Amino acid sequence: MSKEARAGHEEIMEAQVMWEPDGKRNAQMDRFRAAVRCGRGPVLANYNELYQWSVESYSDFWAEFWKFSGIVFSRMYDEVVDTSKGIADVPEWFKGSRLNYAENLLKHKENDKIALYAAREGKEEIVKMTFGELRQRVALYAAAMRKIGVKVGDRVVGYLPNSVYAVEAMLATASIGAIWSSTSPDFGVNGVLDRFSQIQPKLIFSVEAVVYNGKEHNHMEKLHQVVKGLPDLKKVVVIPYVGSREKIDISKIPHSVFLDDFLGAEKGDQAPQLEFEQLPFSHPLFIMFSSGTTGAPKCMVHSAGGTLIQHLKEHILHGDTTSNDIIMYYTTIGWMMWNWLVSVLATGASVVLYDGSPLVPTANVLWDLVDRLGITILGTGAKWLSVLEERNLKPVETHNLQTLHTILSTGSPLKAQSYEYVYKYIKKSVLLGSISGGTDIISCFMGQNVSIPVYKGEIQARNLGMAVEAWNEEGKAVWGESGELVCTKPIPCQPTYFWNDKNGIKYRKAYFSKYPGAWAHGDYCKINPKTGGIIMLGRSDGTLNPNGVRFGSSEIYNIVEAFEEVLDSLCIPQYNKDGEERVILFLKMVSEHSFSQDLVKRIKDAIRIGLSARHVPSLILETKDIPYTINGKKVEVAVKHIIAGKLVEQRGSFSNPESLDLYQNIPELQNF
Repeated sequence: MSKEARAGHEEIMEAQVMWEPDGKRNAQMDRFRAAVRCGRGPVLANYNELYQWSVESYSDFWAEFWKFSGIVFSRMYDEVVDTSKGIADVPEWFKGSRLNYAENLLKHKENDKIALYAAREGKEEIVKMTFGELRQRVALYAAAMRKIGVKVGDRVVGYLPNSVYAVEAMLATASIGAIWSSTSPDFGVNGVLDRFSQIQPKLIFSVEAVVYNGKEHNHMEKLHQVVKGLPDLKKVVVIPYVGSREKIDISKIPHSVFLDDFLGAEKGDQAPQLEFEQLPFSHPLFIMFSSGTTGAPKCMVHSAGGTLIQHLKEHILHGDTTSNDIIMYYTTIGWMMWNWLVSVLATGASVVLYDGSPLVPTANVLWDLVDRLGITILGTGAKWLSVLEERNLKPVETHNLQTLHTILSTGSPLKAQSYEYVYKYIKKSVLLGSISGGTDIISCFMGQNVSIPVYKGEIQARNLGMAVEAWNEEGKAVWGESGELVCTKPIPCQPTYFWNDKNGIKYRKAYFSKYPGAWAHGDYCKINPKTGGIIMLGRSDGTLNPNGVRFGSSEIYNIVEAFEEVLDSLCIPQYNKDGEERVILFLKMVSEHSFSQDLVKRIKDAIRIGLSARHVPSLILETKDIPYTINGKKVEVAVKHIIAGKLVEQRGSFSNPESLDLYQNIPELQNF
């Protein structure tokens, strides 16, 4: 096994090509490059030259893309951006312009074109909604919201599954100019209140129950507790989702009403007209929350224009998405990938919403949907691909997958061996796009790219307009070496501000305290100077630095999780009172294998050969579980705090909070 780990490491260094673009494809990226030239811009021979121009002349780049993307606006901008201001100044973008995010998503005139497909665990029926029907529904919601006094700047929240209802409520909120925020039903009461109580919503949408992993989970008691903690609510809209409304008792929940009654659409009533409030580019659209695994979640305010233009850039240019595409991303509405997914409606593509476990009734449920609906772009978390590989699933043998041209992965670094698995056992001709960014920018710094090759273990490239570099501790750019992911130039998708952050103190501390004037994202990465590809190395707040060698935890995971005995692992630093650091590696074993000193020795040998002697953990211990957030991200920092004797009270964002207790008072860690 150590040989496999070593081989995997060497292949990354050699940059093995897994996929290449079709030279005949007239991709939108190429058309955009030609449009720049026609607009009297520079002649740009390839993606690398286009990228360099986009970050050096970022004002010109965004002006060109505004034109190319066909954004709907009621007033043109006076200035793209003040280039004398840096990213830490949070400059205003497209000053003077007025537009509406929802109008851009609902602009398509083909009323009969399918906008949404909604599939649910355990249900054979797939709900279909056309653009025409979606516009009518959004008009009903918006009229009902206005009736109860929701106006520009008010907060509307969803405690909802990934469903048509969530899309309708969000678009209606945006059409009015109110601000949308959301979380999924798997969040506990404390996790929801940690978020929503900070932003004082006027209106909440919820369901009465959800089905997940073959079980029905009643939602009413949680909703009751959440509503008690939100005193500013004017209305609580309950949607009968699993059962019929006759069996749902909403009498104990103040200001509650069923969705049908809230919308008040009686037969024969004249349908309300859908109006789109015209607002500045920088007007707030979404409030997103940090994971809150070690403190109260930060409330990031994202602008309507910044979110729209950034998502359009990623969908149109990087994904080559058109109105012929059918896209599904496996996500909850509490993760930024949901917002990103819904924005694709602006291209005229159809969106598939899936609510339920991706492994029930079988682990093929998403592949079944690809074949049934003709999905062209499928997005998922890196963890799901690992699970399929562990289960020895081979969709290439069981499914057609003829329409599928792109598989996207995010949430955690995509292992090199997952590239092998996808191209061998899923589809040889698919573009496997590992994408990386975050809630903080509600989008991606780097990701899929239809115009350049896919190399094993690497994200293809930095995205247009994103001046990303890897910096060392001295604030110098490094190439081919590990460093902190920074962004050095302004971007329209950075939060305009944090909610309740007087004078922007929390904002500056979050991104600009490490390298003043440059956005430090909190990720650790390496940029390959030969390919331009990026290898993500984990969170920099989980960066390990024993014996003076600094590295990311995922460098260890890439080797350790290639062992067939290991189901999962967690790598964290421990410090003593003198500030010395050692690395602790926890292993969660596959059920039929047991932890042994022989395994420990083989893992240490593999790390020594694959990385270096200084990367070898001081201690390797067994654990029964690894903590994850509800959005599927492995949590290192909270465990680091626990073994340092600190309390982790914010547990609402964990999918398995009880796992944290496994790391308290571990005897082997006491005498360091």
